[in-house]
Amino acid sequence: MDLISLQNSLDNISFAVLLVTMLLYWVGAAFKNIPYLPTLGGTGMIIANLCIAALLGARWLSAGYFPLSNLYESLFFLAWGITAMHLVAEKMSASRWVGVVTSPVAMGITAFAALSLPSDMQQAEPLVPALKSNWLMMHVSVMMLSYATLMVGSLLAIAFLVVTRGQNVELRGSSVGTGGFRRKQDSTGATSYQLKRNQDNLQPQGGDSGAMAMSWQDTSGSTSTAVLDAVASAPSSTPEVASVPTLSPQRLNLADTLDNISYRMIGLGFPLLTIGIIAGAVWANEAWGSYWSWDPKETWALITWLVFAAYLHARITRGWQGRRPAILAATGFVVVWICYLGVNLLGKGLHSYGWFF
Repeated sequence: MDLISLQNSLDNISFAVLLVTMLLYWVGAAFKNIPYLPTLGGTGMIIANLCIAALLGARWLSAGYFPLSNLYESLFFLAWGITAMHLVAEKMSASRWVGVVTSPVAMGITAFAALSLPSDMQQAEPLVPALKSNWLMMHVSVMMLSYATLMVGSLLAIAFLVVTRGQNVELRGSSVGTGGFRRKQDSTGATSYQLKRNQDNLQPQGGDSGAMAMSWQDTSGSTSTAVLDAVASAPSSTPEVASVPTLSPQRLNLADTLDNISYRMIGLGFPLLTIGIIAGAVWANEAWGSYWSWDPKETWALITWLVFAAYLHARITRGWQGRRPAILAATGFVVVWICYLGVNLLGKGLHSYGWFF
């Protein structure tokens, strides 16, 4: 089998493995009494990651350059990055919810690249002059890894919003910044919940009544305590407020895990994005004689950087936790996709070659 045929086989195998993996994670989330499904899902992610790595390696050998010159190659590199970051996040959290949200995105990317792109766009082409540089590997690979890491972090933030049903959940865990934990009054009369670690002071403040503490052990063996107490506020007769469902300690524990891992993944992706932008500016100066030209891709890369800089600033210095930073991270997920793919659909700018138009 030659390298071209091997690539064609590996892209289809990657898609099929990720499809099965996604189903395993989803079924495992729906039927929690089947313990081996998450393990099978993790194994599927490892197999898919290795298949995509082999595909990119075969592409590198056959084309003679690092495979990041067109849409097909960058999509598979992005899928490889997402599966790799998934394995990191799943190792850190030991939660099946990581695969529930990351596997559909990885599967969708490989399906689009392997099944939807025209065959001529899947073929390796000679590099355009601007790409014949060692900066191709340095700049583009770091940018793609940052996209993958930020996407995984943003997906976990979206999962947090789903798990908490959009309620105002305040957390106190290892992902809290220097701004500290704040008890807040909810002027709308809606119930807000607080999750505290057992090493924190769990005594109600100001004579709060109705507080209920529940403890559990996580997979690392450490004990955590959830304090579910309505933030002191005037009683509300609004039907919508009265019908807000109560979150169980298990949901609060899962929310704490998702929030923490999301923060850590975004904290990893942001420096990669910064390094990638700086490397791109240096390469642009060598290739085009200017560090920054406000090309659409450059502009949206800056917007992406600002969105996640605001996220980290809010968490580290303002002490934001829970719903507000999760909404900001979910916004960042959309912005990353616009930066990566949306601006290239326009067919304008210095970064449009090798894509759609």
